[in-house]
Amino acid sequence: MNTFGEHWSFTSFGESHGVAIGGVLDGVPAGLRIDFALIRSELERRSGKGVVGASARAKNEPDEVEWLSGVMDGVTLGTPIAFIIRNKDARPEDYEWMKNTYRVGHADKVYEQKYGIRDWRGGGRASARETAARVVAGCMAKQELAQKGIAIKAALVQVGAETDPDKFADVIAAYQKEGDSIGGIVECRVSGLPVGVGEPIFDKLQAHLAFAIMSINACKGFEYGTGFGGVTQPGSAVNAISGGIAGGISDGTEVLFRCVFKPTPSTPKAGVKGRHDACVATRAVPVVEAMTALAIVNLI
Repeated sequence: MNTFGEHWSFTSFGESHGVAIGGVLDGVPAGLRIDFALIRSELERRSGKGVVGASARAKNEPDEVEWLSGVMDGVTLGTPIAFIIRNKDARPEDYEWMKNTYRVGHADKVYEQKYGIRDWRGGGRASARETAARVVAGCMAKQELAQKGIAIKAALVQVGAETDPDKFADVIAAYQKEGDSIGGIVECRVSGLPVGVGEPIFDKLQAHLAFAIMSINACKGFEYGTGFGGVTQPGSAVNAISGGIAGGISDGTEVLFRCVFKPTPSTPKAGVKGRHDACVATRAVPVVEAMTALAIVNLI
């Protein structure tokens, strides 16, 4: 599926080295004034400009959004919103070598086994390039949520074994110098969420958040509240730690969750050519915020 959400739906389209990527939003209410400057800022966060270890492709793409429908004078019309981001630094020729081989740790082989064909140009739909469209859609969802007093803020809190943010750049640079990569953990906080968001059993708030976050490229784990660390502590010590969710429903306190991103499998050390991140988690932060916003706006 390429569509997320039933009430405030977002359909993503496009390939990494195709003409463009983009999206279609349906269910966005009329009258929402779009903060275009905020969208540009969020796309720059995702691009990794000025971030150690970010890929050259990400830094070189201007990521200019072209609005095709559903918006007039910066205000939503209540009709489907379509937008594209042209791939101006696409270099499919860099991936000619992938036509007859599969990269370890990527979706190359299973895509071809499932569909009988694959886009070998940088991974096609499986590329993290697709997440730029998610950031645009999620930023619009964040703007609607902001009107309700709901704020979403994520941050990189761990790179490898390092938890001191002042040392993240040095750690990433060291792996990049060796032609290798390293993973990281992103923490996300949702404030202002009222009591009652989420439904019992199959539509629990944490289930929707996990579904949204685990759809992001390279994400390998999701935890909230006591998380995996809670298994080492007695109930008396962790019972009061809710992570903002009880019984699958928001309890009015800050929602807190973490997600882990694996090291980029494509590295010079692994013999893979191309333009890749030394730590993909650095650029995943705004994507985590975007998918969180899309999950919550649909539940609300």
